[in-house]
Amino acid sequence: MSTLRAIKGWHGRGYLPHFDAGTIPQFVTFRLEDSLPRQRLLDWAKELLLLPEAERDAEYRARIESYLDRGEGIACLKVPAAECVQDTLLHFDGDRYDLVAWVVMPNHAHALFAPRTGWSLSSLLHSWKSFTSSEVNRLLHRKGRLWQPDYYDRYIRDHHDFEETIDYIEQTP
Repeated sequence: MSTLRAIKGWHGRGYLPHFDAGTIPQFVTFRLEDSLPRQRLLDWAKELLLLPEAERDAEYRARIESYLDRGEGIACLKVPAAECVQDTLLHFDGDRYDLVAWVVMPNHAHALFAPRTGWSLSSLLHSWKSFTSSEVNRLLHRKGRLWQPDYYDRYIRDHHDFEETIDYIEQTP
């Protein structure tokens, strides 16, 4: 079986839109299953309808990041689970992707990386989440879904965006 994965461009699975841009650097956030209650997201979406359309998405993302940074939910990504996630991110660095910056928080993780030719954003995220789900569940003697089924991604637009994203990741802890 070939390791090449199709580059999908804009796509989605009914949750968030994704842009699989080949080797363009990507910033991703993936979070634990219970880190952000669905009702909270629905409430924010209703509240933000009063804002001008241009401001809605930025405010929605800011609220999500602020809530995630509080470490709500089971927040099980502490030692040794955080080390498992970090080791997984580092495992194929330089082979399937080039990892630039990352942080593992108690209930979510951020990564800035550039997929290498032949590796799609969605296949890399699937690999990370699938492996770490099994390993973290084993380490913590738990069962069930670990991660939210989707992830947030944003492709890096220019050098300024790249530097700001690194700063954001480094300041998150």
